[in-house]
Amino acid sequence: MTLEEHLAVPYVLCLESVPGRDGEWLRRARYPELPGCVGEGASPLEAIARLEEARIRYITERLARGEPIPVPRPPLRAAAAPLSAERLEFARWLVAQKRLSDDERPAPGAPC
Repeated sequence: MTLEEHLAVPYVLCLESVPGRDGEWLRRARYPELPGCVGEGASPLEAIARLEEARIRYITERLARGEPIPVPRPPLRAAAAPLSAERLEFARWLVAQKRLSDDERPAPGAPC
């Protein structure tokens, strides 16, 4: 495969919020199938942009050394169950109680 073909391979992306050294929350993005391929930032988009840089560097360096590139796991066979009325109501309750929002930073004291 060429470099371009390797770079076009889709990998599962994991994104999580983690506390930083200064007590502020960071977003950490990673590809579990590419060991050590991680990006962190103040926002999800910043973390993903840094992860993309790390992915390109990871693949390019491994190819230059003649090392194999990890193959992604196959996609999930079953789609997630549709959101039931009960679960939707619970999500609305979480938003109303200010336990869930679409803000980039978690509320102080909010669990991950």
